[in-house]
This record gives sequence, structure tokens and C-alpha cells, in this order.
Amino acid sequence: MQRYFNTEGQCEPEDHYMVRLDERLEEIKTRYVDSGKYFVINRGRQYGKTTTLRALARYLKDRYIVIDMDFQLMSAANFANEQMFCAKFIEYMKDLLSRKEALETVIDLDSLNALLSLKNLETISLDMLFDRISRMCEKSKKPFVLMIDEVDSASNNEVFIEFLAQLRGYYLNRKNRATFQSVILAGIYDIKNLKLKIRPDEAHQYNSPWNIAADFKIEMSFSVEQIRAMLEEYEAEHHTGMDLTAVAQDIYGYTSGYPYLVSAICKDLDEEITDAWTREGIIEAVKLLLNKNIPLFGSMVRHISEYPDLKNMLHAMLFLGEQVAYNPDNKMIDLACMFGYTVNDHGSVRMANRIFEMRLYNLFLSEEELASIISKKAKQDKNQFVSDGRLDMDRVLEKFVEYFTEIYSSNDEKFVEAYGRKFFLLYLKPIINGVGNYYIEAQTRDAKRTDVIVDYAGEQFIVELKIWYGDEYNRRGEQQLAAYLDYFRQNKGYLLSYNFNKKKETGVKVLTLGDKTIVEAVV
Repeated sequence: MQRYFNTEGQCEPEDHYMVRLDERLEEIKTRYVDSGKYFVINRGRQYGKTTTLRALARYLKDRYIVIDMDFQLMSAANFANEQMFCAKFIEYMKDLLSRKEALETVIDLDSLNALLSLKNLETISLDMLFDRISRMCEKSKKPFVLMIDEVDSASNNEVFIEFLAQLRGYYLNRKNRATFQSVILAGIYDIKNLKLKIRPDEAHQYNSPWNIAADFKIEMSFSVEQIRAMLEEYEAEHHTGMDLTAVAQDIYGYTSGYPYLVSAICKDLDEEITDAWTREGIIEAVKLLLNKNIPLFGSMVRHISEYPDLKNMLHAMLFLGEQVAYNPDNKMIDLACMFGYTVNDHGSVRMANRIFEMRLYNLFLSEEELASIISKKAKQDKNQFVSDGRLDMDRVLEKFVEYFTEIYSSNDEKFVEAYGRKFFLLYLKPIINGVGNYYIEAQTRDAKRTDVIVDYAGEQFIVELKIWYGDEYNRRGEQQLAAYLDYFRQNKGYLLSYNFNKKKETGVKVLTLGDKTIVEAVV
């Protein structure tokens, strides 16, 4: 079977093109498993957690006996009480151990049978289960490692929390009683924050059953070099002639290495796009991805619907350029980072990648588009902005200045500072919709200045939006844009200034700075 880019579950190197995980697996083994750590791999949805666990189980098998479970395979009824949970857990262990090669040479069969015999009792408790597991660990010739995937599916069950408490207790007492060498839990939520009542008679005393977990600091997003190595394997089989480094950099530029997004773009490049493995092909793949109803985007929409404060925070970051300081004690910041929508960038919260950012921009703008006067104007004039398949950005700015002056000129400075960026995007979106994309360049995003990068039919347009603060500030802005065009290998750029000087001249003019042409629009 020919390998392909997989977006439907865990990846296997013999079946799929994928980033090789050997270095990551060795680091997890050395830093965490060999050191006897209990830890949680909590990352956003479709971040490669399951693929990593399955690969790690194989990687550890020579030195450890790995019990690799998936709590998605256990029904809600299995968590109804201790009896049900213990019986299912034993059955699960029996099934997994029966598949291990040469098990009888490394495990004590008497202690294993003692564990399995618990199922014959009318009553089984967690302490009985852990006592038998401890005896088995003590007599085994190899240490045991417990892995549990999809722990989120059980985290609201009291029995599961009691189970964590038992793991914690044995971990703290492992100098006296044998237990698992390492325990690895994987899910979206960080279950270190789960609380457990210590004793029934102490109604107000709580403690985390998983506060013994080590911080998991292994990078799970893909680097440019890792993406390039994956593409090398593809190129060796398909001989496309792609520029491997440039393609890897462009894919990373949109995804910041988010595993699912990398695979999704590569999959469309391989299967859907004619002019694939070029910058133009990547732009087309991004457009296809942004228009898909995938579970990852569905989760994002559901989360911002469930948490209005999260939505407000993301909206302020995107449209107002609001700088949010990272604080793990702020629930919305913690959720946004835990879900993978934002990251902590040297103490500041920023969007995790351009794909999430563009999807959120599209969502927020669509909520206002139907009621927006300026969007209606753009739709009315849409045909005049494209000629022979090319976008006339000069004309876009001319008409935006005309309509903005007509509709919003009576509003004050604070109003425009808050909504100027949104108005331009509301005007731009209907014009490029279906053909082009746009994103906000992270390097220049703040409350006073924003660079909007527009990709349309293979062309790229750099549009700087800024508030006018005097002639000197404006000249610096022009020079900044000219320098910034070098970064994007462009000779022409656009400057949209919101000017509140009563003597201002609105309109569009063309400037030349060195070898750069700047079209400056003033409203």
C-alpha cells in the first residue's frame, strides 16, 4: 500500500508520511520514564498525543512491560462504582498482557493469577486491586509502565479520581511498596487540577490526587526541520522537484507546527491541488482547510460559545491589538493555552498559529457581516476589484477611503481606534472571499500598528494599518513598511492611516522610497 498523509487517527510510519518521533521518544524515556516520573501529556485536540503514546509503548517494550490503555474503550457503566471499575481494569490488563511476547519469562505468573482471581470475588475494591498490582510489580523481572490515553473521558467520575489517589499513594510510598515505574496519562485537560475530598468527614478539605505529576516539557509541535525531513521521504517517492526548505518553512509559517494542521495541508497538496508543493499551492491548501468543517474547528467554536469571556479575550486580541500578559491563574488564559488556541510567548499570550487566527477572524467577521454597511458596499462593488484574475489592491483602498469617510467620519478617535481594523477586514473579506486569504502578521501586531497580509491568486499584498500620530510618526511608518517589504520580498506595499487631524487630506497617493512603491491611503 502506498503511504499517504493521515488526518484520521494515529499515524504509523509504515503506512503514513509522518514526522519521525525517535528523538522525542528517547527524550521522554530518559527524562521521565527511566527517572520514575508520573506525568500528564495534555495538549490540544489532534496534537499527536495518541500517536506519541502508541509509538512510546513500542519504544519501551524491550526494557519495560507497558500496560497501554485507552479509556475511550471503557463505557460510562465501567465507572459506576469500584466493583465495576476494578473488574474492567483487570479484564483490560489481562487482555493487554496476553498479547505480550514471552511474558512468562519476565512476569511472575502466580502474582498475575492472584490479580486475575479478584474478578471471582463478589466485592472488589481499589485498595485490593492495587495490593495485587504491587505484588506483581515486586516480583516482575521488568518494571511496569502504565499508559492511559483519553483520560478526559473519565475525569468527571468519582471512581477515577479515587483511582488517581491510589496511584498517588503508591507513588509516595514506593520505597516501601512496589508499584508502576512510571505512569503516563494523556488528554486535553490538565488533570493535575482535579480535586478529591481527603476523607468523607472532612467536607471542606480537598487535595489534588495528581499533584505528584512532573511537568511535561517535551515539545510536541513540529519544527521546520522535522517537516522538511518528512517531505524528504515524500519527495524520494514522488520526485516533484519541490524546494523542500521553502515548502517546509511556508507550511510552518501557517501552522506553527501544529501536527494535525501540518498533515492536513500536506494531504490536500498531495491529493487535491494541481500546482502543489509551491507557495501558491500552499496558499490554496490553506484556503481549502479554512473552509472545512473539521472536528478541531468545531471544538474551537464550541469552546468560545461555552466560555464568553474566552471569546471576548480572543476578540480583543485580534481586533483591538490588546496585549494580554500570560497568567496561569486566569481561567480564560489557562483554557485558551490548554486547548491549544494560544501560547505563552515570553510572558505574553498570542495566537497559536495563523490557521486558528484566520478561522476566528472569519467567524467573528461573519457574525457582523450581514449587518455591516461597509460589507454591503464591498459586495456591491466586488466585480470592479478583480481584472484578469488579479486583485486591484489600489482600487480596494480607494473605495474603502471613500466609503469609510462617508459612513464613519463623524465618529471620534476612540471609536476608530477600537474598530478601524475590523472595518477594513469587513470590507476586504467579501472582496477576496472564495479566492484569497488574509492573516495578521504577528511580528507587527499591536494596538497602534498592524500588517495585514493578503494572499490572492498567487500574489501577496502587504497592507499596514496604523493610527496617525503626526508627520514624523507617519514618516517612520512609511520607512518601516519599506523595510518590511524586504522581508516579504515585495517591491510594493500599502499604508492605510486613520488620521484625526482636522486639516487632513483624505484620499490615496503614491510614494517612492528607494526601490519601494508605497500606496498610502488616508481616512
